[in-house]
Amino acid sequence: MGTKVRAKIGNFEVVFGNERILPTTGLALVGRMIDKSKLVQLSDQLVIPKRPQPYIKNSDVIKTYIGLLAQGKTDYECVNEMMDDPEYYIDALGLSRSIPSEATLRQRMDAIGDRLRTPILRTNASMFISSGVKPTANTQGFVPIDVDVSPFDNSDTKKEGVSRTYAGYDGYAPNFAYIGTEGYMVNAELREGKHHCQKGTADFLWETFHYAKQMTDGNLLLRMDAGNDSAENIGVCFDNNVDFLIKRNMRNETPEWWRFGAVLMDCQNVTHPREGKTVYIGSIFRTLDVPHADGRVTKERIRVVYEVTERTIDKQGQMMLIPTVDANTWHTTLELPEEEIIALYHTHAQCEQYHSELKSDMGVERLPSGKFATNALVLELAMVAYNLLRMTGQESLKYPDTPLKRPVKRRRISTVIKHLMFMAAHLTLHARKKRLALGRSNTWRWAFARLCRRFA
Repeated sequence: MGTKVRAKIGNFEVVFGNERILPTTGLALVGRMIDKSKLVQLSDQLVIPKRPQPYIKNSDVIKTYIGLLAQGKTDYECVNEMMDDPEYYIDALGLSRSIPSEATLRQRMDAIGDRLRTPILRTNASMFISSGVKPTANTQGFVPIDVDVSPFDNSDTKKEGVSRTYAGYDGYAPNFAYIGTEGYMVNAELREGKHHCQKGTADFLWETFHYAKQMTDGNLLLRMDAGNDSAENIGVCFDNNVDFLIKRNMRNETPEWWRFGAVLMDCQNVTHPREGKTVYIGSIFRTLDVPHADGRVTKERIRVVYEVTERTIDKQGQMMLIPTVDANTWHTTLELPEEEIIALYHTHAQCEQYHSELKSDMGVERLPSGKFATNALVLELAMVAYNLLRMTGQESLKYPDTPLKRPVKRRRISTVIKHLMFMAAHLTLHARKKRLALGRSNTWRWAFARLCRRFA
C-alpha cells in the first residue's frame, strides 16, 4: 500500500500505519467509573474567581488528571501524550469538550486548589456505594482503619510547605487512612514536612470515621502507631463508637519497669522461645481522662496489653553480662486474647506496602506544583485514582481468568497499571459503533471484559 519502511528488526519491517492502536484501553473503564460517581456534578458546581463559566469545565480538568494518575503519571506535561488521538481520550474519559492543554491543566489546578477537598472525599465514598464494593473485614470480624504518616521526599525544591521531615530529608508529611484488608484509601491529607503527626489528627479521625461509615456497616477498628498515642484520639473513638488498637508511647516508663511489673503481677503467659529468651504477655487496666467533642472529660477504664522480652543469651549463643529487655504496650478496647491483639497490630505494618504503591507505582511522591494547595488537590485526586485501580485489581482476582504465579489476596497497583490500564486495543468504527478489539495474544482480555461488565 505504499507504506514507507522506517526500520528493520530481524525478519520484521517497521512501518507507520493509519490503524488506531490504542495503548491505554483501561482508561475507558476508569472514565466510566468516574462518571458513575458524583465528581462531575460537584466539581462543576465550584465557581472559579474571574472564570465563572470557563470553556474547559472543572470536571474535564479533574477527569483528565485522574486519567494521568491512573497511568502512574503526575507531571502536567504528560497530557500532551493524549494529543495524538484526542477523540479517543475524550470518549474514554467522558470529557464534555476537549482535552485541556498543559497550561490549562496547570492553571486550573492552581485555581481549584484545596477547595474541592470535601467534594472529593464525598465522591470517594460514593464511588464504593455506586460500584457495590465494600471493604472486607478481618478474621476477627473488624473492618480495620489504618492511619499512618508517610513522608514524601521533595528535597532540592522550593515548593511551598516543604520542610524537614522525621525521615531526615526535606519534603511533606501527609497523613493517610486506609480501610479494609484490601487497603482502600478513605482519607488523605497533605501536611508540611515539619508537621507533628498528632497535630490535627483528631479532626482527621472525625472526617475519616464519617466517610468510613458510608463505605461499610461493619465494626470499625482503628489502628495507629505510638506517635498518635493521645487521649484526644481515644475520645474521638468513644464518640464515634469505634474500637481502637493504639501502640502506647511509654514516655517515662522503661522496659525494665514493665519486666519487673510483669513478674510482680504474676504474669501467667510466660514463654521461652529459645534458651536465654523469655517473653511475658499479659494485660492490665488503667484509668485515663478522656476528652470528648462536647467538652466533657470522663474517666475511662482502658485495657493495656503488654509484651515484654528479656534476653540473657543472644541469638548467636553469646551469654550477656547484663540482660536486655524490650517492651511494647498497646491501648485497646478489644476483648480478644493478648496474642491475637498483638498479631492484629502487627498487620498494621501493611500500611508501608500501601504507601509504597502510591509513591512508587503511581509516582505520587515528588508533587508537581510549587503551591501547597495545588499539591493537596493532587494528593486527593491520587486517592480517587488509587481506589479505582485497587477496585479493578481486587475484582480481577475473583475468577481464574488472569495469570497468577501464586495465590494472592491483593493485586499490586503496578500490576493493574501494566496489564489493565496499558492494554492495547484496535479501535474501529463499524455500523456507527466504536469497537475496541483485544488481540488473542493478550491473556488479560477475559479479565478486562469481565471488569467492563462489572463496573460499566
